[in-house]
Amino acid sequence: MRCSQAFPIVTETEDSQLGQRPRASQAQGELRTSPLGFLICCLAVLVLLAIPQALVAQKTTVTTYHYDNGRTGWNANETILTPTNVASASFGIVQSIALDAQVDAQPLIVPNQEITTGNFQGKHNVVYVASENNTIYAIDYDTGTVLLSPNFGSPVPNPIGCTTNPVVGIDSTPVLNLATNTMYVMIYTLEANVPIYRMHALGLGSLTDQIAPVVVAASHTLTDGSTIDFNATYERQRPALLLDNGNVYAGFGSFCDAGTNVSRGWLLGWTANSLTPLAMNEVFDTQATSPNNYFLSSIWMSGSGIAADPSGNLYFTTGNSDPSGTTYDGVTNLQESAIKVSSDLSQVVDLFTPSDWGLMDQNDRDFSSGGIMLLPPQPTAAAVDNTIPNKLAVAADKDGVMFLMNQEDLGGYDPNNNNVLGSYMIGTCFCVESYYVDPSDLAARVVASGGPSVGVWKLEMAPAVSLINVANSASLFPKRDHGFFTTVSSNGILNPIIWVLGRPTFYTAEIDLYAFDPEAGGSTLKQIFFSASPGTWPYRGNATVIPVVANGNVFIASGGQLTIFGLSQEHTHAPAKSAAD
Repeated sequence: MRCSQAFPIVTETEDSQLGQRPRASQAQGELRTSPLGFLICCLAVLVLLAIPQALVAQKTTVTTYHYDNGRTGWNANETILTPTNVASASFGIVQSIALDAQVDAQPLIVPNQEITTGNFQGKHNVVYVASENNTIYAIDYDTGTVLLSPNFGSPVPNPIGCTTNPVVGIDSTPVLNLATNTMYVMIYTLEANVPIYRMHALGLGSLTDQIAPVVVAASHTLTDGSTIDFNATYERQRPALLLDNGNVYAGFGSFCDAGTNVSRGWLLGWTANSLTPLAMNEVFDTQATSPNNYFLSSIWMSGSGIAADPSGNLYFTTGNSDPSGTTYDGVTNLQESAIKVSSDLSQVVDLFTPSDWGLMDQNDRDFSSGGIMLLPPQPTAAAVDNTIPNKLAVAADKDGVMFLMNQEDLGGYDPNNNNVLGSYMIGTCFCVESYYVDPSDLAARVVASGGPSVGVWKLEMAPAVSLINVANSASLFPKRDHGFFTTVSSNGILNPIIWVLGRPTFYTAEIDLYAFDPEAGGSTLKQIFFSASPGTWPYRGNATVIPVVANGNVFIASGGQLTIFGLSQEHTHAPAKSAAD
């Protein structure tokens, strides 16, 4: 972005490219000499540098959960959808494609993908969707045509403790490596009546294995010297996969707090080019005994992905452990915590544990009900005071508290919670926050979606780092369990739109799509779009569906269907297309 696009600063001309002084209008020349104007321009450029770099391509790809490894949920390269045309009659459903089962994973987007096998070979704009029936779909999102739909084996029916899901197969969001044209996906199958996890590396053009898949297996030493083995019957691979440091990472938790005498939180990794398991792994409750023979300390985060910073450190949250509320020690049991782990999984680098972890354990008030989001480095911090932390993170829990943390010092454990930068009530969170930069003041915003409504929080960097609630939506209540999922689209920092998927109630199967214009309504977010028809969720299990916005479309995968919204003269409910069409 040139300074002139947002401010009347001198614009480069052909003369300046030849080494001559650039021309400017009188007004531009006057501001050009202003230190304040120069500082504003510099800050504007730095703000744009804070836009996740994965999002600056001309045609947007979506290769991982919530757009990037910071899990910001911000697509800053949406040049088509604006608050004006989303609010118009031309925006609505353009495609609806029937799938073979519910989808818990987020769709992934690859424009101009070469399909190399089957009846539809050639380049297509592709959305990839993975179902709980272990079917992976490659769908042309312009036409709704199912290009490929291989199935990878029988899913696991009614996993232990979780009767709300008919089957569990592909439960987590895969991750793509466009450099090698590869999809990494965790597939859960029932073989000879035994549940098995396999990590696959599939070619994007054929959806066939490019490397021999590997069965997930691991062991870890407990505090008494005994060994615990990974047990796929009791471990649920719910968090989205992460591709970073040349490795693929997966987090594990339990099935609805079942098998608590066996299930523990695991973090595993494999080298991306060979699927060789990493030499080290992490287990977050290594105690050999507990008062109730109850362990867990799971990683689940309502499906959100483990995050990674530019140095390769991994971030995530853990859930409850023994209901006695007595087993946390910050070393051998790391329940109810935000955790930072080294890229080789050899050590826990840092953590933050809320002061009321004991009550959280006693009442099943998981920290890991919400994902963790890493904010891009904040350029204003260095301009104001280089002692102010500018690498930040947020995470919220079932108790409805959103914590603002310093990535470089998460805070450890303090009985008074004085170890974090701030804590804010947002409502019960089965959710993950989103991020964007507001065009009106160039300040960062955190979008919180705990409780029944959307909250927008402004990041203040001086005199101290804090979040201020500046806008809220009307209540979206009643929704199941509260908390929901958002993303943000914008063109650079212009035309931001907050996209929201509301959960179904206990009594209906519909999910709801909302769009809000954060620039139009002041302290009350202005709703610019609503649809009660983006999909269904006919199961009691929590819907963790998330809207994906890219290239003028909004993609929503839910209970047996993919719905695509976009701009069209005739956008009313398109007939569902089956995989056979």
